Amino acid sequence: MSKKALVVDDSPVDLAHVKNILTDSGCFVITASNGKEAIAKAKVEKPNIIFLDIVMPDMDGYEACRLLAEDPATKGIPVVFVTSKGQKVDKVWGQMQGAKGHVVKPATSDQVIDQLKAFA
Repeated sequence: MSKKALVVDDSPVDLAHVKNILTDSGCFVITASNGKEAIAKAKVEKPNIIFLDIVMPDMDGYEACRLLAEDPATKGIPVVFVTSKGQKVDKVWGQMQGAKGHVVKPATSDQVIDQLKAFA
């Protein structure tokens, strides 16, 4: 059975980039363009892994990750941040919100697939 991934990004270009990497590796990919949509889809679709942007309107990735980690329906789903925020403090803060991994944009195929193999 192929893995199911949820990719969340408000940038259509970044969203398509990560989606294409995952699709090429045999993943079934669901997408969302903001944190609220991500949480709703995670509850319904039950993906194996979530690739989540941080900087988004309405609800940022940190808040979405916190809510996913607190919800019994979604807390078992690993979250990997895919973000332009690449400072050490961003990674540490992401882990504190419940994220398992961190990839800095522009994400390479290898980085995304490594996270997929490690956590999904």
